Amino acid sequence: MFAMTEVAHATKADLYAQLRTQLGALLSAETDPIANAANTAALLFGAMPDVNWAGFYFLRSESELVLGPFQGKPACVRIAVGRGVCGTAVERGTTIRVEDVHAFPGHIACDADSRSELVVPLIRQGSVFGVLDLDSPRVGRFDADDQAGIEALAAIFVEASDWRTEQ
Repeated sequence: MFAMTEVAHATKADLYAQLRTQLGALLSAETDPIANAANTAALLFGAMPDVNWAGFYFLRSESELVLGPFQGKPACVRIAVGRGVCGTAVERGTTIRVEDVHAFPGHIACDADSRSELVVPLIRQGSVFGVLDLDSPRVGRFDADDQAGIEALAAIFVEASDWRTEQ
């Protein structure tokens, strides 16, 4: 049984080191990607300060992302590839960090309280198959340290999950 411990940290490096340890332990005995996405979203939402949404979108066709497990307010269900921050991250195949979502062309406002966003593409065998998306009600919430930390956590999620039964 996994017991979430309070993430006490002095620096972001400490926070992400603790989250890597906790996520590794949380996913160590499970390979189902949906279960792992649900637990990853719950861990991030519960442990990260100033985050009002944490979750996944998965490609279900070449042109569309579909909402996966998440924590936060109800969200947009379908996002076209190339549209909004999530769809743009898929199209580019790179992480996108947005300081102020109102300044991002084509931003999709699922939650009017969200002001900044960090979207990490999920890559398996060289192909993007989804994204890990974090939103914050604070402008400029995510920096390069957050990006590196969340990219490392996304890699743990991808590695732990057995995708042979999905899609």
